[in-house]
Amino acid sequence: MNPSRFHCLFAFLLAFAVVPIAGAQSPASENARIDQVLAQRAAVRRISDVAMSPDGQHLAWVVASRGRSLVIGDENGREAHSVAIPGGCATAALSWAPDSRSLAVLTRCRVAASNTKPIAGALWLVSANSSTAPHKVASLDGYTTDLEWAPDGAHVAFLYVRGATRLARATASSNPRVGVIGGNDVRPERVATVAIAHGSLRELTPASLYVYEFAFSPHGNRITYTAAPPPGDNNWWIAKLYTQSARPGAAPQALVDPATITGELHDMQMQQPTFSLDGKNIYFVGGLMSDRGADAGNLYRVASAGGAPVDLTPGIPVTLHQFTFLDAHNLVITQESLGYVQLAHYTLSGNAAHQTHVLFTAPGAFRQVSISATAPRRIAFAASSFEHAPEVYAGPLGDQAPPAVTAVNAALKPSWGQARSVEWHDGSLLVQGWLLYPVNFDPHKTYPMIVSVHGGPTFANLPSWGGNATVYSNFGYFVLLPNPRGSTGEGEAFTQMDRGSGKMGYGDLDDILKGIDKVETIAPVDNHRLGMTGWSYGGFMSMFAPTQTNRFKAVVAGAGLSDWKSYYGENQIDKWMIPFFGASVYVAPTAYAKSSAINFITHDHTPALVVVGERDEECPAPQSFEYWHALRAMGVPTTLVVYANQGHGISNPADQKDILRRSLQWFARYLASR
Repeated sequence: MNPSRFHCLFAFLLAFAVVPIAGAQSPASENARIDQVLAQRAAVRRISDVAMSPDGQHLAWVVASRGRSLVIGDENGREAHSVAIPGGCATAALSWAPDSRSLAVLTRCRVAASNTKPIAGALWLVSANSSTAPHKVASLDGYTTDLEWAPDGAHVAFLYVRGATRLARATASSNPRVGVIGGNDVRPERVATVAIAHGSLRELTPASLYVYEFAFSPHGNRITYTAAPPPGDNNWWIAKLYTQSARPGAAPQALVDPATITGELHDMQMQQPTFSLDGKNIYFVGGLMSDRGADAGNLYRVASAGGAPVDLTPGIPVTLHQFTFLDAHNLVITQESLGYVQLAHYTLSGNAAHQTHVLFTAPGAFRQVSISATAPRRIAFAASSFEHAPEVYAGPLGDQAPPAVTAVNAALKPSWGQARSVEWHDGSLLVQGWLLYPVNFDPHKTYPMIVSVHGGPTFANLPSWGGNATVYSNFGYFVLLPNPRGSTGEGEAFTQMDRGSGKMGYGDLDDILKGIDKVETIAPVDNHRLGMTGWSYGGFMSMFAPTQTNRFKAVVAGAGLSDWKSYYGENQIDKWMIPFFGASVYVAPTAYAKSSAINFITHDHTPALVVVGERDEECPAPQSFEYWHALRAMGVPTTLVVYANQGHGISNPADQKDILRRSLQWFARYLASR
């Protein structure tokens, strides 16, 4: 359901904040404080799409602040300059040419709120030294993403949904559900190439398959990809691994079908398909993933000619994400370990990949890294933490984290309290989370606490700048960000602990309650002033937890789900649930009923603010209506707010602001000092 990325997708970082004890501020001063926080958040310039050139001499990145602008500098970020691409559209993806002399850029124009007009975009070529103006290679009608050069340097490839009227992601606002339903859902996402010399476009993969990720073989004569029949938003969870010749009309060959194989990969998901340097094998990350983009699991290998996949890292106590080959036997991997992100060196030997050592542990969160192709290797990525706002980090690949090479957010300082990692046990199970202290913490006072549950559930709370938790701290609350069973960071066995009939919500809630107990032994938290909030799967937990315990005095449930049985028929991504519940709701309704808040609603006495997007296809608005309606029938204080034209992620700033204000008021009312 979460997270980057989670199902109902990634933890929603922009929605909620809370205030301290009631009466501490007048309405006027409270509004002024909210305006101040919103201004601080608006001042942050987000960084994405960091790309180191293959020769390690150039660095490009995108800065988002009222748009997405391209910046190019040298390998250390010096001589950085913005590149103005005509047309006024946002930069959507970057990729350096194999010779490092030019940068391919996809641009995407604004998507119509009605999702009725085709998305306009273009492919551009930018010289590394910006000696010439950007050159438009081709205009593109539809959705484009995941740009990659072919090894020949004469073509670029990308994922392309011809004529798309909405972003091809389940978190985006869905098309209006009127007329003949499903007619536009079969529009496929295909691998397309454009010739740099003359801009001609070819679609390589068949229209019968919706492609999610792809990569070229070393010689560029073949591609590998994960794909499933349309509709794409739903069928990612049943995608197979394919290979085919890199030409239109070529027949795809299915290499791995998780539905039919045996072993740990059965019914699991695959991401980041990558050819070995000799082209004889394909490597990928496989595991239980609740969202596209939430790549998390173990490292697998399968022969590119076909055969059984091999788990190269069985039983590892960490979660693997991105991997990059250094040579035929060595690679570096981004991984999570107990709430921290690491870069580690692995060696390949036979049917195993062994971690030799951790290169460095980052103070914050980063995922996508870019590493030069030639020695001496250089690395670049964007990162942030509780202490540092987003910046680009780049330098030699080695045993030390590279330094920040930008200062786009250098003027920003944390306005929240101290953060610390906390570990506790639920029986023999080790659980980790992050605890944020209130700003201006006084050890002689007691404070209320908000538990912020991440989305997913295959996701994790990691140290990052300016999310909802930091805002809670800003207003005088302790905040616990737990990573209970089902989260990433402790290996596949930990991630899959909630998998199976009737387990959803129970073990992770128990872990969270044990975490509250732990925090209350080390911090002055008032056990009678506890709240919970979350988005997506965190929204589900904010609805489910009050039916199982009376420990929480108020909740704010964002884009949640209250009845797994009705949810199965209402959402547009039902395939994700089968690996978690073991079967469809039509085969095993009891498993879904056991985890449904609506079936225990008479035990729920906790005031709830419920917020959701009108066109949320991951956690549809009727789920919030059901929960609100039931609480109102039980006489429990509740308010439901539905935001027009919004999807699973609330993208409208005015709506984000409204959620913030309402959440402040809700928690202030019910977590006031007694």
